[in-house]
Amino acid sequence: MGHATDLPTSMRALVIDRTGDPDELRLAEVPMAIAVSDELIVRVIAAGINPIDAKTRAGKGASAAIAAYPTILGNDFSGVVVRAPYESFPLQPGDEVYGMARVPRTPGTYAEYVPVSSMSVARKPARLSHIEAAAVPLAALTAWGMVVDVAAPGQRMLIHAGSGGVGHFAVQFAKAFGAHVIATGSARSLEFLRELGADEVVDYTNQRFDEVLSGLDSVIDLVGNVHDQTGSRSLAVLRPGGLLVNAPTGSWPTMMAEAAAAGIRATGYKVAADARTLELITQLIDEGAVRVHVDRVFDLAEGPEAHRLLEQGHTRGKIVLRVSPDR
Repeated sequence: MGHATDLPTSMRALVIDRTGDPDELRLAEVPMAIAVSDELIVRVIAAGINPIDAKTRAGKGASAAIAAYPTILGNDFSGVVVRAPYESFPLQPGDEVYGMARVPRTPGTYAEYVPVSSMSVARKPARLSHIEAAAVPLAALTAWGMVVDVAAPGQRMLIHAGSGGVGHFAVQFAKAFGAHVIATGSARSLEFLRELGADEVVDYTNQRFDEVLSGLDSVIDLVGNVHDQTGSRSLAVLRPGGLLVNAPTGSWPTMMAEAAAAGIRATGYKVAADARTLELITQLIDEGAVRVHVDRVFDLAEGPEAHRLLEQGHTRGKIVLRVSPDR
């Protein structure tokens, strides 16, 4: 088995002892990550923060699957392999990688080391720092799945919350695959959305998108009905038989019934931690076709503050935790 010698027996991690508000996150010394079967162990340099992390911490999201406490949250990571599953595995100790953990089935990435399936890790884009790379996997894979795999771009597509973590990738992927992209955002984000490639932008703070848009082929819904009935109003801007793809868990419980009544196709979406797709995304990033925007970087100990900022809902791009020195 390919492995680094002298791995520690314990590691620093940000854990929760119960679900609740952001202050439930605390630094702790926990047993070292253990790899089984095809898993690698990666020394985490940076960990991305995603809405699902905050939802799970608060008692929603994936919290029902937490088997024991304390538990480590965090899906995204960028770091360095310290143990490979076997000698001829393509990734070996010292290789820079990024990817997604399967929290809470496995320990999360808010820790100095993480065990990760060989199917969920890829080489880090050469042009990105670890901080930037940690902002990519979950958000970019979600955007790719919704835009490329499900919606099939090359048509008139509306993307809600286009400047957010998933949204800023969705706008770029849709544009790269030939869609006419319309994105919603606040006034401060309109120029950012245009820079990402949006053909049209709608300032949702002073313009109701359903009053100015119609006949669209698809909607990438990253909001649902948690704000101003965005999901329900989106049905009205689609052509008959158009497609709405919704991602945020629990954001619109009546989606399927409302869509059926309106003659619109609708589906939820759940991200897959798929290294093959991540390799395609890596290629686009290294070619300069897709860029990553990191809004704020916090140290691991500042996890509660990072979660509070995320929950305010005004992040442009992604928030990242700095976990270990980049050495």
